[in-house]
Amino acid sequence: MPHKYVFITRWQIRAPVQDVWEAIYNSLEWPRWWPGVKNARTIEVGEANGINGIREYTWKSFLPYRLRFASRLTEREDYARLHGIASGDLEGEGTWHFFEKDGITYLQCDWRVNTKLGWMNAAAFLLKPLFRYNHKVIMNRGARGLAKKLNAELIAY
Repeated sequence: MPHKYVFITRWQIRAPVQDVWEAIYNSLEWPRWWPGVKNARTIEVGEANGINGIREYTWKSFLPYRLRFASRLTEREDYARLHGIASGDLEGEGTWHFFEKDGITYLQCDWRVNTKLGWMNAAAFLLKPLFRYNHKVIMNRGARGLAKKLNAELIAY
């Protein structure tokens, strides 16, 4: 039976919202600056604004497994919001929220997914805290990588 996970990640970075939004939106570049993202590729281009475009990602952290899933961009509000639907090893939805105040960009990533890997679901009763910790590690690495990419101060993550 698939296991449901809800992750809410918040970052604060001293950088213009446009720069932060572009770095997140241009997810094909994530493997260059986000440790844990091993591969990102386009499956379908979608419309001119990216809507209905599909990208596939492969993620790996310190645990001995990889996750591969595709994400279809379903909503885009420049410099404010990105929303997508995931399918593959994880199924569900994710939303990035962006807001700038006093030169600080506040990001929130809401990730609501079900695991589709049989071994992961079978072991969830024991390993769910480790899976949560793994997610936190990957997101913290992303925050630090983004700050380095933008040559910006990471205030909170």
